[in-house]
Amino acid sequence: MSEIRVATRYAKALIDLAIERNELEQVKGDIDLFLAATKASSELVAVLKNPIVPIDKKGKILKGLFGSQVTKSTQSFFEIVVNKTRAQVLHATAKEFIEQYNEKKNILKAKVVSATKLTEQAANEIINIVAKATGKQIVLEQLVDEKLIGGFLLTVGDKQFDTSIAKSLQKLQKSFSN
Repeated sequence: MSEIRVATRYAKALIDLAIERNELEQVKGDIDLFLAATKASSELVAVLKNPIVPIDKKGKILKGLFGSQVTKSTQSFFEIVVNKTRAQVLHATAKEFIEQYNEKKNILKAKVVSATKLTEQAANEIINIVAKATGKQIVLEQLVDEKLIGGFLLTVGDKQFDTSIAKSLQKLQKSFSN
């Protein structure tokens, strides 16, 4: 079975368990903590994926890192996944958990890349427009790329809206060359 399918199933099982125990928000916080740790330490991901590292050592590492910081449900989940020799899918499972959580909570992630940092008013305007168009709560990630010169590039799901001056200049250059 592919890693993503396994991760999807494990994530669904964890969400169902968290809902059943009325701990969804706490478990989401645990998963955010886990993802922050994996982002900060590529070594953690490498250890979890490494088949040479013994199962008990992986379990001790996770318990040492997250021990009392996570709920019993999350701690048990980590133990089960590691003991089933599936530690290599924990990172993918965490990402999939967030996707499923966002879907359950009607949250949509959007990313805007602009030439300069957006003002709070401009960011709120984008959030309101996307929320109105999608009917979902929007979480906006903002990035700056000075190569855009001006305008912005907005990505919502699999759709992309490019209003950047750089893109306009590329179109203009292309039309002149034709």
